[in-house]
Amino acid sequence: MRSTLLASAVALACATASSATLSLSDICTDTYAKAALPIDAIDGITVDPSSVSTSLVTNFTASSIFYPTSTFDYCNLTFAYSHNGIDGDVVNVEYWLPAPGKFKNRYVSTGGGGWAINSGSSSIPTAIIVDGVGGMTDGGFGSFSTQFSSAALLANGTINWQATYMWGYQAHNELAILGKQITRNIYDVPSNKKIYSYYQGCSEGGREGWSQVQRFPEQFDGVVAGAPAFRWAQQQTNHLTGNVIQRDLEYYPPPCELEKIMNLTIASCDPLDGKTDGVVSRSDLCLAHLDWSIIEGASYSCAAAAASYGSSATPAQSGKVSAKAIELVKAYWNGLHDSSGDRVYFSYQPGSTFTDLQTAYNSTTDTWELDISGLGGIWIAQFIDYIKDAQNIDSLEGVDYDTLKEWMIFSQAKYGDILQTTYPDLTEFRAAGGKVIHVHGEQDFSIPTASSVRYWDSVRAIMYPNKSYRGGAAALDDFYRLFLAPGCGHCGTNAYQPNAVWPQTTLQTVIEWVENGKAPDTLTGSGDIEAICRWPFRPLWTNSGKKLQCVYDQNSVNAFTYDLNAYKLPVY
Repeated sequence: MRSTLLASAVALACATASSATLSLSDICTDTYAKAALPIDAIDGITVDPSSVSTSLVTNFTASSIFYPTSTFDYCNLTFAYSHNGIDGDVVNVEYWLPAPGKFKNRYVSTGGGGWAINSGSSSIPTAIIVDGVGGMTDGGFGSFSTQFSSAALLANGTINWQATYMWGYQAHNELAILGKQITRNIYDVPSNKKIYSYYQGCSEGGREGWSQVQRFPEQFDGVVAGAPAFRWAQQQTNHLTGNVIQRDLEYYPPPCELEKIMNLTIASCDPLDGKTDGVVSRSDLCLAHLDWSIIEGASYSCAAAAASYGSSATPAQSGKVSAKAIELVKAYWNGLHDSSGDRVYFSYQPGSTFTDLQTAYNSTTDTWELDISGLGGIWIAQFIDYIKDAQNIDSLEGVDYDTLKEWMIFSQAKYGDILQTTYPDLTEFRAAGGKVIHVHGEQDFSIPTASSVRYWDSVRAIMYPNKSYRGGAAALDDFYRLFLAPGCGHCGTNAYQPNAVWPQTTLQTVIEWVENGKAPDTLTGSGDIEAICRWPFRPLWTNSGKKLQCVYDQNSVNAFTYDLNAYKLPVY
């Protein structure tokens, strides 16, 4: 029946078109889209034809750090589906369609960030730019702008497991299956012709991409996963580590003091790669060479700032970096340890901003006070204390380092199969011919760079246990490559290291790898950063900073290797 309807729709479109080739306006009608619906693509779901909506958009300009600025026309197609047997279940999906004359047999799923399962119109344009169909989902949470945290609990103490599984991996699997089938139907691609399928996302979007690679190895031919939010049990709780250290030391620094420490750290560690360019490319060597004596006692001064969206007004700040501030930063960089001294998790690289150490100004007392991280607090409040719609915990009263560890262990046990997303055996994905480019900013302030290195190393050790470290790395290069972007923050550049560059055409790079066999030894940089080295190779400038080499350095490997000995079970 579907093929008959599609044939009728195509015949109608061709009858009104000026040539045998369909135009974008020809395919951008509700009638055409309804005939192309993937109604039989997934057992157990029902696609709702009455929900179909198409809209022709012209001269749309898209700009992002994840793709080159482009202006294009596209058709916006949305429809809804439901899971049979689940009352009130509605999932909305949106697909952007290029003109038939530009379509190159590609489909691209795009992911979200934070607590959002999609990134709206800021991410999906990447598909049109590479001449493919782009897709995004609302996860069934109510709308494309509704975040998972708003749907996570049905009532106090009652987890919404359907929403949680959709967030964890199910929604993106369904988005891709439906997306690939409707792409084939819309463009009438014969069954014997391949539609290449890709994924691009960063942060939570990076985790979503890995959720598909690990569970559905034949879903995507190529994946770009940036700064993935692996290990939700550890990752979200870890945002509270800095707060507990502050309370333990009874020191809440003014932001300007921390900014001074960061800027002096950047200046001190910048030359360690052989070139002084304002970018810390070798954060792994930083702590061994950092001269704390020039930081303690250094003067800092910041002007007052008016209140703005998302931030309160702050007074002028001045003073000298205190020994207490240095003690705080050292403990913060050392990462979470329990009361026995065993390592629970790792922290951020030197040179990153101190986001988890931010404090709040109390104008009544003219003091800086504890400001509990909402990223960590919302996880504890909703997923451990089960308080519906809570955005943070009320206090850290009674919370110590062992408490943080216990929260992590509890979270891993309860949500591990859904949200940890660290399954290390990618044998089936490799056998299917899939390729992954994994990118992480070296000065990421939200997801530790070491998190990505640890997962890469877990895959290496599990898949190639009989090979040496370098032998396993070489074998992994066949389908999975990790790149640490020097000086970059979380899924982007860094205002404090302005010469750092985020690789903007990584999706195009993975397409070249998949479709033409061109594996990337480096990712393209710009300006002073000519190229971004793939792990475990590290940047080294020679010839007085004129020539960049990617070299193996055991000290670097050692610096990014952590023994999480506080756990009895493996943490991949």
